[in-house]
Amino acid sequence: MLEDLLAEKTALFETGVHTELRAHENRGRGVALNQGNLVENNRIEVSGVCARAYKNGVYGLSASAEYSGDKIEAVLRAATENALFMDKRINKGKGMIPVITPGYVKLNKDIIDTQQKRIIELCKETDNYIAKKYTDISSRLVTYSEDSMEKILYTSDGYNGHTTLPRCYIFITMCAETKEGKPVEHFAAIGGYGSFDDNFSNHEHIYERIDKLHKELMDKREGVYPEAGYKTVILGGMMSGMLSHEAVGHTVEADLVLGGSVAASALNERVASEKVSLVDFAHTAFGKPTPLPVYLDDEGVPAEDAVLIKDGILTGYMNNRESAMHFGMKPLGNARAYSFSSEPLVRMRNTSILPGTDKLEDMIASVDDGYYLLQSQNGQADLTGEFMFGVSMGYEIKKGKIGRALLDTTVTGVAFDMLKTVDMVSDKVIWSSSGYCGKKQPMPVGMGGPALRCKIMMGGR
Repeated sequence: MLEDLLAEKTALFETGVHTELRAHENRGRGVALNQGNLVENNRIEVSGVCARAYKNGVYGLSASAEYSGDKIEAVLRAATENALFMDKRINKGKGMIPVITPGYVKLNKDIIDTQQKRIIELCKETDNYIAKKYTDISSRLVTYSEDSMEKILYTSDGYNGHTTLPRCYIFITMCAETKEGKPVEHFAAIGGYGSFDDNFSNHEHIYERIDKLHKELMDKREGVYPEAGYKTVILGGMMSGMLSHEAVGHTVEADLVLGGSVAASALNERVASEKVSLVDFAHTAFGKPTPLPVYLDDEGVPAEDAVLIKDGILTGYMNNRESAMHFGMKPLGNARAYSFSSEPLVRMRNTSILPGTDKLEDMIASVDDGYYLLQSQNGQADLTGEFMFGVSMGYEIKKGKIGRALLDTTVTGVAFDMLKTVDMVSDKVIWSSSGYCGKKQPMPVGMGGPALRCKIMMGGR
């Protein structure tokens, strides 16, 4: 765990300059077995100190990979001097950002250093289970990934704190061949927030997920391509989560709004059906911890939920302190930095559409001819809200019944148009926190959602 060397240096904060001083460590652990062969075995630790100073609309930033008293003073002095110099030359004259009542956020979870031997043993046991039980697959890949961020933050005004964000996952990829000899692939991510023992003290849930993965792969081996066109579909929770993050969430990040996203002209306008409400959750959702709880951002703002769409109306943006001042909104803790040398950017935390009242089985039964789309491995969207997502797992729906599995295909559309077609929302939310968001710098995020019945453009073969 990081030692607090920052507290005594806050006396050096310059009067009249907003200052953030952050000690930051990223840790990573990785193992991969391909066909039972160990092909990756790594441990990574990167740490340092960063200072950022704000004066009248300009910033100065300085960082060092050496975390010592002398370097803390050096980066603090350099960041302050840079901000004062820029202020004199550019003279934006924006004034100070709004002051936040001081407070403190305590360490939320310890970082546990798992022995690499235990990680390798878990991967070998998992691989052996697949190899012995499923001889009808052509290849298998077992990958373990563990990462964490630990931060100590002091600000000239705002909250100080010591926070952590650990997570670990085991990823299973299986391949098989169709009767024609064409390869099909399917994968699953198992794990979540916390340490190795939090997620893998018992292995039974891993085996259960592998069994389900294999069944879906065998379904997919006998799968068909969907019929291309504008179709009625049910997006499963992972697909609605991808949509919420990629096609909607990025358009309502305030820095991208200022850059010209479609949401710039849509505030307080209808962008979805009245059944759709979208929230970027901070640390608690529906009475439980979010997949990746964020309690404090890197500008010293305590994290609160950001309501983005309410009953189909776009009601807000995700902000940092400066953009919140510009839009007249309250900052809610969305400024996050990935590494010690990174500046905080406006980022999502745990983004999801709120659950509705419909049962999934009723939603499926309501579709005469359509598709149930479960999983995506990739996707892209732009600031107009136009998106294209790959569909790696899905099924036909024929006369209200689940039919054949689908081979890989795509869906496309414009998010704010597609969301207006939503007419049923399931009562359960599915979450995932296994991925990264790649906006300028990587960032662990949680995303998910309920199942949605809507209309979307399906790709074919």
